[in-house]
Amino acid sequence: MAITKLPTIVLGGTGYVSGELLRLIAAHPHLDLKAVLSDSHPGERVAKSFPHLAPAYPELTFSSLEAVTKLVGDLPDTALVSAAPHGVAAKLIDDVLTAAEKAGTRIRAFDISADYRYTSASAYEAVYKHAHGAPARITQFSCAVPEHLDTLPTAHVAHPGCFATAVLLASVPLLKLDLIEPRLYVTGITGSTGSGRTPTAGTHHPQRHSDFYAYNPLSHRHTPEIVALAAAATSVDAEFNFVPHSGPFARGIHVTVQAHARRGIRTTELLEQLGAFYRGKPFVRVTDTLPHVKDVAGSNYSFVSGAAGGTTIATMCVVDNLVKGAAGGALQWLNRAYGFEETAGLSAPAAGWT
Repeated sequence: MAITKLPTIVLGGTGYVSGELLRLIAAHPHLDLKAVLSDSHPGERVAKSFPHLAPAYPELTFSSLEAVTKLVGDLPDTALVSAAPHGVAAKLIDDVLTAAEKAGTRIRAFDISADYRYTSASAYEAVYKHAHGAPARITQFSCAVPEHLDTLPTAHVAHPGCFATAVLLASVPLLKLDLIEPRLYVTGITGSTGSGRTPTAGTHHPQRHSDFYAYNPLSHRHTPEIVALAAAATSVDAEFNFVPHSGPFARGIHVTVQAHARRGIRTTELLEQLGAFYRGKPFVRVTDTLPHVKDVAGSNYSFVSGAAGGTTIATMCVVDNLVKGAAGGALQWLNRAYGFEETAGLSAPAAGWT
């Protein structure tokens, strides 16, 4: 499209994912950050919440919802990226979209919360135990890992959760290629940033440091999302038995998916099939070595590998929960929605020694 610098607004300004959005937008060749909404910190400098972003945003201040709704009415085109929390995002996004609609301006929304991931308010409410903030908007959103949906059928996008992203990248090829029985066993380990910026007794990093433990076994709230998105991507109704764990590191997710093979297969063939499935997908790297979280930390890449032995297939996937599992994945969708290069602003590799 003709736009070279797309006006961009971020909702939910002070969390870890918001910080990653701002970091990535600062280096994006086609995005022009116009506002960052934080109703709890309006007028405060962004650099106060994110000192590491001061070189990119030395004077930028947080905006109120009133200021943001006025701004979208004045801008002919806007990309809206929301990192607001579950249960808050839906209404905020609806308010901003409504303001643009009333003004006759164009806007597309990319939501990182769970609020628009489900196809009905009842499905969302069954998992999150509160009323949906804007049920009439649900049909205007699509939800998928970018690598699993070739054409975007709606104006707006909901990005899958961080665990869901990693599990789907590791499992969808197995189901789509009919390599496994549709009963999968998943172990996932996540870093402490996945629990958000506000510490609690179970999520505060000093509590997690030098420790390792499971939580919400077989009942994690991403499981229904994984089941639904896997079915949408593969047309297979699969059972996912998911046990998440808290890891003693800050950022990153490692998942292992195991399932019964439908036929005998060697590891070399499995890797060939995975490589073919993700050929042309710039952010998924299929490797013949087992992936490490540090391979991807700070980047939008995911590393996938696997092994086959006897009657079992296992695949492993690592992603950065804040980037590929959240902010980077949303910007990847934004790039595609606006016709930019899919890799624009996202191609930097991991630091490797975080």
